Amino acid sequence: MSDRKPRLIASDMDGTLLRWDDTVSDATVAELERWRADGVPVVLATGRPPRWMVRIREVLRYGTAVCCNGAVILDLERFEILHEEPLHPDVLGSVTAELRRRQPDTWFAVEYGLEFRHEPIYKPRWDVDAPGVAEATLDEMTAQPVAKLLARHEHLPRDEFVALVQAVVGDRATVTNSSSDALAEISAAGVTKASGLAKVAAQHGVGPEDVVVFGDMSNDIAAFEWVRAAGGRAVAMAHAHPDLLAVATDVTGTNDDDGVAEFLASL
Repeated sequence: MSDRKPRLIASDMDGTLLRWDDTVSDATVAELERWRADGVPVVLATGRPPRWMVRIREVLRYGTAVCCNGAVILDLERFEILHEEPLHPDVLGSVTAELRRRQPDTWFAVEYGLEFRHEPIYKPRWDVDAPGVAEATLDEMTAQPVAKLLARHEHLPRDEFVALVQAVVGDRATVTNSSSDALAEISAAGVTKASGLAKVAAQHGVGPEDVVVFGDMSNDIAAFEWVRAAGGRAVAMAHAHPDLLAVATDVTGTNDDDGVAEFLASL
């Protein structure tokens, strides 16, 4: 574990940088601005699609966001997609067909980055009537590349369903979960928050040994392992998922206690 001052700060959003009321505290914003003023880039690494980055953009104003668990890199200031690693139709078709055969009550949706499509029976939890959100058939959704495929089950326990999805998908794609629901998030093979952060860090001439990364859920594990293996700091929130705590180098306070700002202020 490096004792050097980090040269890049990366943070998950929900359950990490954001409080449970979906806000960022003034203390956290001030701490991030202090590091930015000292020349240290702050990068958001989130499962959120770009269309869910508008409000955080109003708070942080500039910088880079790794969205859709690494599939999309977004310039926050210009609100411009800089890079995409899509999941292609051949994989989409085979994965969805096999999942539905194995578990008929699996419902699907897809993220295109700035738009969202879902089967009529799929129950979105947020922005049901937002611009860019619409119903579509499974054939329509899998006919073109997507940033992320979502598979949801309304009755199975989360861990059981995610394990089933992982078994079906195998090495054809990357499966993760970032919520308490039975919701599997499926990206192209090899696409994780770690792969997205590695691209952004390289653009800044920074290696993982000089990165501090914050997170709270299973979709942060790849980024934690990438940083930890090189001697960087992988910081879990106090309420983090046990699997993430197991690969953390450090633990900080909860998101409601401004754990990110607290840890950065201690460096």
